[in-house]
Amino acid sequence: MRAARLIHLVLLLQSRESMTAAELAAALEVSERTIGRDVLALSEAGVPVYADRGRTGGYRLVGGYRTRLTGLDRDEAEALFLSGVPSALRAMGLADTASAARLKVSAALQPELRDASRSAAQRFHLDAPAWYQEPRTPDELPPIAQAVWDDRRIRVTYRRQDADVVRELEPYGLVLKAGVWYLVARSSEQFRMYRVDRVLSVSPGAGRFERDVEFDLPEFWDRRAAEFARSILRDEVVLRLSPDGVRRLPYVTDRAAARSALAAAGPPERGWVRVQLPVESLEVAYEQLLALGPEAEVVAPQALRQRFARAAARAASLYRP
Repeated sequence: MRAARLIHLVLLLQSRESMTAAELAAALEVSERTIGRDVLALSEAGVPVYADRGRTGGYRLVGGYRTRLTGLDRDEAEALFLSGVPSALRAMGLADTASAARLKVSAALQPELRDASRSAAQRFHLDAPAWYQEPRTPDELPPIAQAVWDDRRIRVTYRRQDADVVRELEPYGLVLKAGVWYLVARSSEQFRMYRVDRVLSVSPGAGRFERDVEFDLPEFWDRRAAEFARSILRDEVVLRLSPDGVRRLPYVTDRAAARSALAAAGPPERGWVRVQLPVESLEVAYEQLLALGPEAEVVAPQALRQRFARAAARAASLYRP
């Protein structure tokens, strides 16, 4: 346990110019006193860790010291080679760079671990696009990805529903969701999401920009994705669900909405549960709830109930003896 912590400590110092004892303690989830003992142990082992005194002081490595990755075990090495998404790297124009990096990491590993990349690739594969969709790489994705890496402003022409608009953007990050690429960028001091396949053109903007160090891309995406999912649920239907219908509901409609509706439902009546379910529209609800068949009864609104009644009558006529 301590050996792994010492390796982690060295890697942290390699990745930053300097870190305080408090920062290291928080990152490693130990006390500052433990950090002091660990730094002393590293110094005695020949690792050139230097302590800067004073209020702004901290620990740093001197002389450009770099450690080789000989501390990795097999599980860690295989996990490292799982961290990339090959199709996404190709789409962003980074396949050659990633390949070179993997070669360098492989060369640094101990001989008995150098098959880790092949071992991982034969066991796990990530296929990002959704089913029944032809994967397509947006033409403007590579220059956008390069601007994200370089913290460079870009000027884009973006297709909206009503018209094409021109925006000066500070590109913070890219997200691949079910085969669709999204750009998270700042414009006029606000962060927004843009579908990359709606970007018609990209050109250089007004130089580099200074990143907001407080911005967290995964947290921003999760929050906006949840807000978007809630915003499109504008209608509501009332259902009665059999036990099998309760089990299957989250798989045919918005999962978060289904789970919230089920959690708020009252006790079953003769085995059936009554729920109030937010839906995108009555048309979408009709298509989704058809998948539940006789395991769901639409109670309201009346127009949707009548539509299901007509569909049930047509189905019954097809199967009449």
